[in-house]
Amino acid sequence: MRALKQFLQSLLPDLALDVILTARAYRRSHGVFPNILFPKTFNEKVVARSLFDRRPILQQFADKFAVRSYVSKRLGDEVLPELYWVTRSPRDIPFKRLPKSFVIKPTHGAGWVRLVRDKSQIDQAELIRQCEYWLSQNFYNYHRERVYKNIVPRILIEELIEDGGKAAPTDYKFMVFHGRVEMIAVIVDRFVNTRGYFLDRDWNMMDAGMAEMAAQKADVRTACHIPRPPHLAEMICAAERLGHGIDFVRADFYDTPEKLYFGELTTTPGAGMEPYDPPSFDADMGKLW
Repeated sequence: MRALKQFLQSLLPDLALDVILTARAYRRSHGVFPNILFPKTFNEKVVARSLFDRRPILQQFADKFAVRSYVSKRLGDEVLPELYWVTRSPRDIPFKRLPKSFVIKPTHGAGWVRLVRDKSQIDQAELIRQCEYWLSQNFYNYHRERVYKNIVPRILIEELIEDGGKAAPTDYKFMVFHGRVEMIAVIVDRFVNTRGYFLDRDWNMMDAGMAEMAAQKADVRTACHIPRPPHLAEMICAAERLGHGIDFVRADFYDTPEKLYFGELTTTPGAGMEPYDPPSFDADMGKLW
């Protein structure tokens, strides 16, 4: 596969190569080629954005450091996790000055993160190597999401948000279409027993979600109950303020008994490669966009 990419790269301009590789990846995930020029489903619109939308604000959203200034202007600093360190050289991380717990992640990708609950228990050299690996990668090369292509790679160390759970804090992902929250994806017990659900803005469970979570549907219909977060109304308002003037953005938050915290903004969820169940849900979200 790498040899094929290198061969095509030598023959085709970047955009043409991106279109070919993205279309092939989409077919592997969804069983069909995407309608890139006239997208209708949510995933097709994500792919079209990944390939063609060059608005600078989308890169700012994807940059986990640069997005903090956008959030600060629209919501204020109080919703941002405390920033302990940002660097392009992980070997200068001042571990002795860091608090006992923290989150460490690169600014230029998605899904790369380490939760440190007790720094005395970590292998600092291994963590530095992990950071150096992240910095050596261009996340654009994974799924051709151009929004990541030119982000300056940095390591970000922030406050670890605790909401009382044993795993990672519950992640509330607000799907904002044209400035309005239409639904909320909730991810619980990440890294331990990850489960995901979709709810409407009134906190009613939806009989839809990501196909990889399809086995949960019986649970969703019966005994599943996701506690209503204490600051749901405030999170909806905050997500809509962040998404005002944007056709689509996903705004992620964490919630604690005391206050809400900003997580991240995502404009190309799953790179358009995550099937939904039922498939009509993908089309319904596409209409909202």
